[in-house]
Amino acid sequence: MTEPAYKRWYKTKRWQQLRWAVLVRCRFTCGMCGAIVSNSRNLVADHKRPHRGDEALFWDDANLWAVCKPCHDGEKQRIERGSVPRVTTGVDGWPIP
Repeated sequence: MTEPAYKRWYKTKRWQQLRWAVLVRCRFTCGMCGAIVSNSRNLVADHKRPHRGDEALFWDDANLWAVCKPCHDGEKQRIERGSVPRVTTGVDGWPIP
């Protein structure tokens, strides 16, 4: 089985530059949990709206945000599969943004 053409876009210099610009714009802060991530390898330039091979959506800077690996590989994937996002609450019972 051959990989989709869009998978190659992630290996381009253009993507690496866009990814870095997104991480800088977001101040290396996860858009989901608010964690500041010091090692950029643990931060993903994530597509807010899945591109599913749509080239315009893939390269759209406004469709990208920084997400830490734990949020990207956990909560974000659950949301994209249609699961209801988990709401974390503090000791006072109020949701933690």
